[in-house]
Amino acid sequence: MDPLLSGDIGLAAVLIVLLKVVVAFTVLMLGVMAMVWFERKLIADMQNRIGPNRAGPFGILQTLADGLKLMFKEDLEPERSDPFVFKLAPFLALIPAFLVFAVIPVAGNFSDGADGVVTMFGHETFMQVADPQMGILFVLAMSSVAVYGVMLAGWSSGSKYPLLGSVRASAQMVSYEASLGLSVAAVLLFSGTLSTNGIVAGQSGGQWNLWMTALVPFVIFIVSATAELNRPPFDLVEAEQELVGGFHTEYSSFRFALFFLAEFLNTVTMSAVIVTLFLGGPSGPIPDWAPGWASDFVLPLIYFFAKLLIFLFMFVWFRATLPRFRYDQLMDLGWKFLIPLSLGWFLILTSVKVAIDIGWNPVLTGAVTAAVVALGGLMLRSAVRTAAARHQAADPLTDQAILGSDAGGGGL
Repeated sequence: MDPLLSGDIGLAAVLIVLLKVVVAFTVLMLGVMAMVWFERKLIADMQNRIGPNRAGPFGILQTLADGLKLMFKEDLEPERSDPFVFKLAPFLALIPAFLVFAVIPVAGNFSDGADGVVTMFGHETFMQVADPQMGILFVLAMSSVAVYGVMLAGWSSGSKYPLLGSVRASAQMVSYEASLGLSVAAVLLFSGTLSTNGIVAGQSGGQWNLWMTALVPFVIFIVSATAELNRPPFDLVEAEQELVGGFHTEYSSFRFALFFLAEFLNTVTMSAVIVTLFLGGPSGPIPDWAPGWASDFVLPLIYFFAKLLIFLFMFVWFRATLPRFRYDQLMDLGWKFLIPLSLGWFLILTSVKVAIDIGWNPVLTGAVTAAVVALGGLMLRSAVRTAAARHQAADPLTDQAILGSDAGGGGL
């Protein structure tokens, strides 16, 4: 728990918390503007184009110009929409991203097993807005609430294409929330705490085996988070080739801008969550000669934003490189691959953890569990193939029609 909020809470503590909120909000808004420019400029470089270069130096103010333009556009409300839900949905998509960032530690000295406590205006505190004991559960809850904004936006629009986008959003959330939660559980198994500050402190102190959680769960979390964010190649919720614009087809003006603000804001916050869970957050080497202000604030901030930039670049790289999945591929990847893989790896980690606690050989125990998990995976694969063969035998004309249309002949 944040030492600032332990014991009696005076006016100074309240003012420090308010300062944290204002700074976090300002940094996030500026970060979103920078992220939009960064993505447009980087994709332009990858495609041998110029990108934004008119508004401000290097086009850095292009995002601000686009936002001002959208704010002054006409706000439309569909005739068949549910007015209250239609207006509420953009905020349900936006607000959870701010709340997630509130529990992310962005600075603090975590070297040599330190707990990241800094002194601010004579009071000890953490460099995060809040550090609840169930911090990671709060992150998972907010990521689920954000999807409700997308779902309700499509449902309340009173139009077919947004409704299809919202249905896809609900299915996508159910499919990838399970694998994302299991990958987080692998981290919690070795950290022994739900606090984000405690997780960072545990990684920096070397108190648990990071390689076991950063191997398979790390990759699973990145793929699942990309699907949760509706980022390419998992942007079937807003696939313009199929759904015009998806869930936000009927939106315009400021509310239209809120959805895109939420998308980029969620990208920043989810990247910060990845850094916190798997890469030690703001922790990094601190020289012995570094003064207090450098070891508590400057160097940890540099480490945190350097790690954050890596994952922001990764999400942009995905968008510029990978083609969009088909919907059946989206479902197969989630249900038939990621969930079994994350569950199997979690069972292996659990057996190793139990073996360490009771004094057994963790290598032998992990190997036996891995063999059992591999056998289960082969049985699952065989069952899936058998079901697919039976489906094809029961309705061969459907598969032939699909193959014929894909080949350019035989389609209607």
